[in-house]
Amino acid sequence: MKRRATFSACHRLHSPHLNDEENKKVYGKCNHIHGHGHNYVVFVTLFGEIDPKTGMVMNMTDLKRYMDEAIMRPMDHKNLDKDVPFFQIRPSTTENVAVFIWDSLRSVMDQPHLLFEVKIYETENNIVRYRGDGDEDY
Repeated sequence: MKRRATFSACHRLHSPHLNDEENKKVYGKCNHIHGHGHNYVVFVTLFGEIDPKTGMVMNMTDLKRYMDEAIMRPMDHKNLDKDVPFFQIRPSTTENVAVFIWDSLRSVMDQPHLLFEVKIYETENNIVRYRGDGDEDY
């Protein structure tokens, strides 16, 4: 099963591990001091057994609630770099946004082992899929 959400946020691609010149070289126009914004589209995919009593892997209402808590509340209409502590020590790349969403979902879900994939469209051409780092407890 899969559910979609969209959120808007701004960020500046800038690594605290690089100096200003290196950041400009690596991130180009996305390193602009005032940042820039995106309308992100996120797909959360669950995988697991269908409950014979309910006929569902998970109730979509529950998944929506988890996504609201893990994605919408912390990131929608926010400056990722300033408003989300996770990005104060790492660049707010789409890869790291996917990791943040994955970790946040797993922390709020009653059955985190059902989380299979987080897929993010930063733009229609820039897409990241994340399936965890392999250390999840299944």
